[in-house]
Amino acid sequence: MFKKKTFFWSMIIGLPLLLFPRLSLAIGLEAAIGIWNQEPQGKVGYKGDSLDLINDLKYSSGTQFFGRVKIDMPLLIPNFYILATPLGFDGTATKNVSFKFGNQTFNADIPFSSTLRLDHYDLALFYGVPFLKQATLGKINIDGGLNMRVMDIKAGITQGGNSEARSFYLVMPMVYLGFQVKPVDFFSLEGEVRVVAYNSNHHYDLIGRVKYKIFDFIFVSAGYRYEEIAIDQSDVKLDSRVSGPLLEAGFQF
Repeated sequence: MFKKKTFFWSMIIGLPLLLFPRLSLAIGLEAAIGIWNQEPQGKVGYKGDSLDLINDLKYSSGTQFFGRVKIDMPLLIPNFYILATPLGFDGTATKNVSFKFGNQTFNADIPFSSTLRLDHYDLALFYGVPFLKQATLGKINIDGGLNMRVMDIKAGITQGGNSEARSFYLVMPMVYLGFQVKPVDFFSLEGEVRVVAYNSNHHYDLIGRVKYKIFDFIFVSAGYRYEEIAIDQSDVKLDSRVSGPLLEAGFQF
């Protein structure tokens, strides 16, 4: 876990430094670190019974850091956007009936601990709607492109010496859409949509934020994020919603 967190922060903090020699060619750079209060809902199961995240597993809301870097490139080179989102819950609970998870049966009326990890990393390649930003004097912009999401998924339960877990990586191409409305230089409204649906699986990720520039290139923002994930992969069935407010601080050139 420590190595994964170290990699996460190295990528977010170090990427602008790696790109510094090329910034003279770029139209713009935006980077931010924020916190997201994650409120879970839904169910998860591995081969056996479906367990409610709140009623059965006793998960509650928690706050996680996230980070993002956005590069606007010149000419016909696609812009790109990296977003790293740690997402996970754990808890201790007791059920009044026995249940199956994976190849194990867990006993009734005995406490058990569980964990659900849904960390994900996004890379979007996108373009802005041609001439819209220029036509509106920089006040409106709409982006569209392809987002590649890599999810690090783990679901596990432990009860005494009885333990079962399943972990795997899931790669999903998604549609990316974004918009920015900037009525005045120091204030803007922004939205982001990442979405995919195939067979009985779908994943929706919606972000809305209000951004306020406090100095020439330093900004703070507040917003709300909603994710809906329904997957049936590698014997894991997940139907979850995670939502909550977020706060950010960052810089933009």
